[in-house]
Amino acid sequence: MVKRRAADNDDNIEMESGSRREGFRLEGSDYDYMYWWNNHQVIFDMFQSEHYYTEDKTLILSYSSESPPGFTLLELLTPTTNRKVQSACVPMNDRLYISSSLYRQQTQTHPFPGSIIHGPCESGEVEGIEYDFAGCFACDFWPPSASSWINRCHSWPDRGVVNEIVRNGCHFVPIGHHLGLHEQEEWRISFSLAEHKLVHSMNHCQFLTYGLLKIFLKEVIDKQSEETNKLLCSYHMKTVIFWVIQQNAVPLWCPQNLLEGFWVCFKLLLKWVYEGVCPNFFIPQNNLFLSKIHGCAQRSLFLVLHGLYEKGLACLLQSPSIKSCITNVLYNPRLSICSNQDRMISECDHDKELFTEIGCNTSYSPQNLDHCIKYLHTIELMIGEPLTQYQVLMLQRSTATILQKTAFTLHNMYTNTGLNKQIYIADRMSYHMLKLTAKFGCISDMMYIAMFYCKTFRYREALYITEMIKVKLAQPGLMYRRHVDPERYTEAVGGQSWSTKMRQAVAHDINLSNYTCYINELRPEQQFALQNNKTKLYIPLFVVLHFVEFLCYRHIDTRLAQTALEELQVLVHHDQGLYVYDLKRDISWEILGICQQMTGNLQAALYSYQQSLTQYPWNKIQTATHTRIRDLHIN
Repeated sequence: MVKRRAADNDDNIEMESGSRREGFRLEGSDYDYMYWWNNHQVIFDMFQSEHYYTEDKTLILSYSSESPPGFTLLELLTPTTNRKVQSACVPMNDRLYISSSLYRQQTQTHPFPGSIIHGPCESGEVEGIEYDFAGCFACDFWPPSASSWINRCHSWPDRGVVNEIVRNGCHFVPIGHHLGLHEQEEWRISFSLAEHKLVHSMNHCQFLTYGLLKIFLKEVIDKQSEETNKLLCSYHMKTVIFWVIQQNAVPLWCPQNLLEGFWVCFKLLLKWVYEGVCPNFFIPQNNLFLSKIHGCAQRSLFLVLHGLYEKGLACLLQSPSIKSCITNVLYNPRLSICSNQDRMISECDHDKELFTEIGCNTSYSPQNLDHCIKYLHTIELMIGEPLTQYQVLMLQRSTATILQKTAFTLHNMYTNTGLNKQIYIADRMSYHMLKLTAKFGCISDMMYIAMFYCKTFRYREALYITEMIKVKLAQPGLMYRRHVDPERYTEAVGGQSWSTKMRQAVAHDINLSNYTCYINELRPEQQFALQNNKTKLYIPLFVVLHFVEFLCYRHIDTRLAQTALEELQVLVHHDQGLYVYDLKRDISWEILGICQQMTGNLQAALYSYQQSLTQYPWNKIQTATHTRIRDLHIN
């Protein structure tokens, strides 16, 4: 919400989609993201163009009369300055259309090594976690081809949800129908936003049933046969439960009826596979089975599913994740699944998930002071809105992050102006903002004050802050990333507000926006990373702590500087993932090399830089590393 509201007209908007956005945190779940240009809008008829100023919006017309249901051509109506869109245009019938296949090629960013095109997405894997990035176009209007869905919503979802879904429009992802006349040019209509709203309008039992279907697909159906593995996907499971809920096929959705709800969904899926038709929830004429599930594959899949059907609910026992939860219930019908109170998540485990989510989703990279102010103004307006308790905490953390970026951006603007009064005012304002973040942020937010003092040559003040941070990090109840002692954490902050817990017991790693300078010695890394489209550096908190101590002690006590360097060296060389996360080892080795080079130990620096190059290139600093190696002048 913050990023979208603060976005400039020519910004690229990013949105998480898929199961994680819906609320699932299942083992092995991938990360799905959609992104689109804020200044490009799709419309369905020319009358809708009246809603936009064509001076700052590129309009695109959806033309679907020659495409299969759920697919469309996109005609460029007004000129665009976007080179990727321009390069994807093809002429047809004296008109200019945006080719989906060309657009996929143009927007392939290779965010990580080994990424490939898969369907409409750029896909790959990082540290065992799969990801999908889909470039798309946004539309503020509901597709005419899905108008029947609105009239079909009598009992579910309620009218308020329907109106919100229709008001939010849809997206278009770059993939054509393999039976379409213009497969390489066609786009698929995506209802990702609508599906998100529908999942969040489910009651808890419906949501659990959806999760049960996803686990059953992955751990049971896909394990039955190599021939039928991956024929079904989680989107089919989502479609099944949407239809079952809307058709009132389950009399009462409650925890006691969880298995009954699952069985109704499974039987509908079996029927669809037998008939070879899986109707899209929004456009039923779009058969989701048409591309893969037909002929021999369809028959094989039906036999697999029918074999499971003949086992009854006992087929669920083939799932390792589900077996332990339902064994007693299946063999003793008087028991209820919801009676397992011992399976309730603990306070510590809940907080660990909550603060991990917050840490992953409060990373901002405003490009200049105007952008910072726009973010702050957006947050100011949101504070007056009705917010959930989770949103309040999220906004609190977001405010701290934006204030940090603003403080360093403001200070860097006036550092080299030579205007002493403006430098003094900027200095005081920056310090005030950073001090404010330490009052309502987490423990690691104090690190930005230490970096600011170091950057402004107030080394003793910086070291005073680092000592305070070390005391807080030594607390037995500390929650650092996902590492925490549950008993000590509960003893320290159990029962207190999340805001108090965040201030007193939670620490995250450090994110530095590459648009501004925090530590002068890291400027080359930031500049080269930015050239590689990496807007932030992700650095382990303890690495930054020792780095700042080393930089400060060099001006006060060379002996203590050596001690700080030795502590950093032990950390980088020997940590097993507790304080230095694997994906952040590239920058950790780099920082160690910088410190060693500053002390004149060039051989050690060379080794550290070489180690940095062997790590996963998460921060995209390899060019800076190669430059530093050349500057060592070692034969």
